Amino acid sequence: MSTTPDAVPAHDPARRTDPVDPAPVDPARRRRLLTLLALLAVVVLAVDQVTKVWAVATLTEGRRTELVGDLLGLTLLYNPGAALSIATGMTWVLTVVAVGVVVVTLRASRRIGSRGWAVGLGLLLGGAIGNLADRFLREPGPARGHVVDFIAYGELFVGNVADIAIVAAAGLIMLLALRGVGLDGTREHDPRPRGATDDAAPRDPAPAAAPEAAATDPADDVAGRGRADGAATQDRLRG
Repeated sequence: MSTTPDAVPAHDPARRTDPVDPAPVDPARRRRLLTLLALLAVVVLAVDQVTKVWAVATLTEGRRTELVGDLLGLTLLYNPGAALSIATGMTWVLTVVAVGVVVVTLRASRRIGSRGWAVGLGLLLGGAIGNLADRFLREPGPARGHVVDFIAYGELFVGNVADIAIVAAAGLIMLLALRGVGLDGTREHDPRPRGATDDAAPRDPAPAAAPEAAATDPADDVAGRGRADGAATQDRLRG
């Protein structure tokens, strides 16, 4: 007699291979990372603004003070454009771009789950706000203010502390991206499937079933009962 295989269940959690979303970042860890991000941003902003106030009060515009020969010096400049004096006639556009960077950074910080990303975004946020403050608070007016630059790198360009923080943030973010570290702390090159948990680990094999009792022949049963009846009859006769 042929047998039909058991129907395979339509939904078997043990056999599910669909990718599972990674577990959310622990709230306590996220608070610590956000605190680190905010502290870095505040420190960068404070150092940037203090050094700019010092440069304006101490240095003479256009006059270079040597620090390390021709490699590094101090030169006070008011920059209406971006780095390397690019887009000097589009100050308001640069202001809009800086505002966009700040908004995107703040939104991204809500998903933070990596210490490296917290450092990178903190540096980026502090640097962006530092230069943005110049755009709104310095002459010739709001959204058109000129950024104070005073650190001269040879004959290449003149920058400030906010620029250093932004460049450092860009380098760190590129490194994290190359290593496959996501904003939430997950890694793209993890050999385990994304969102895999210990539940997906191989399970111990099921214990072998106990051997079934050997089937008995009906004829043997009849013979056995006959011998037992005969022995009982002999016992009664002897009694």
